[in-house]
Amino acid sequence: MPPEPLRHRPVFGWLVHRLPPRAIEAASYLQAFVLSGVVTVLAVRAYLEATDYPQLGGGGLHIAHVLWGGLLLAVGLGIPLVFLGGGARTGGAVVGGIGFGLFIDEVGKFVTARTDYFYAPAAAIIYVVFALLVLLTQAVRERTGRSRLTPAERTANALDAVLSGLPGGLTERRRFAVLRLVQGTGPTTEAAMTQLLDAVPHREPPPVRFWQRAADRARRVAAWAVGRRWLVWLVVVYLVVTPVLTVVAVLVDGVTGKLDQEREWGAVLGVSASALVTAVLGLWAAWLLRRNRVEAFRLFKLALLVDLLFGQVFNFTVNQFGAVSAVALDLMLLGVVTAEHRRLRHATDR
Repeated sequence: MPPEPLRHRPVFGWLVHRLPPRAIEAASYLQAFVLSGVVTVLAVRAYLEATDYPQLGGGGLHIAHVLWGGLLLAVGLGIPLVFLGGGARTGGAVVGGIGFGLFIDEVGKFVTARTDYFYAPAAAIIYVVFALLVLLTQAVRERTGRSRLTPAERTANALDAVLSGLPGGLTERRRFAVLRLVQGTGPTTEAAMTQLLDAVPHREPPPVRFWQRAADRARRVAAWAVGRRWLVWLVVVYLVVTPVLTVVAVLVDGVTGKLDQEREWGAVLGVSASALVTAVLGLWAAWLLRRNRVEAFRLFKLALLVDLLFGQVFNFTVNQFGAVSAVALDLMLLGVVTAEHRRLRHATDR
């Protein structure tokens, strides 16, 4: 029987079958990369501000920290090339993220003719880069879940986990995760994986680290806070009132002439446009609260995403790294609104 003509095959089928297996922990590695990069940028900016921007070098030389960033990026890439296992990938992601943070922090020098580290839009560029990396991480997370991987990819990830556990052993929890990965891949594969696990030594779970206890406590506090009705309505009031006040403040500054002293006119216009869109979405959502609360909280969520993905870009240009607190607040509000939207959807589906 002649082979099927190429034109009848799926457009990306040929490419998908020839790509390496996807790592089920890929989103976690990307998240470690992004978080270490963000922390590095904030730490460097805080340190330089506190020490009045010292320079490393002398006699006409200046060793910029972008060079250290490149070195750490190379080290971060080299770790998973030399060592096997998820621990090496996580370590490489953290070291590489630190290097990337040192690199991107000096982006102002490379987009200006005067190599201006204090170029105002540099903060916005850094924010956009990390925002895109967060979106990439979320997209990878959605595509590398257990249900999205092929049986061959799940088997490859299970084998990788087993081989990584050969030197020190695997905990019972890790063994269960490996067996769950190969569940449904066929009796032959499942039996072979069980036999392979028998050859791997057992290991007791490590003691709970202080940061794990802190993270668990933070999750419990967040779950408690989201469950409080008064907090949800406080967030609703904030989402309606704040963008309206921002638009009014810009209009007042325009009338009184204060905007004439603003250097970053384009950024101010961007902040105003984003606040206007957010205000419209917030008011629309407030109007829908009595009729359709699910749709109302979907609009509140959309308003926060507009502010995070567009408004804060211009906010960083205007206020530089002082805008970090606004981003942190937006993320907390997004968590509350998302949790309430999910609760309402579940209640409606019952």
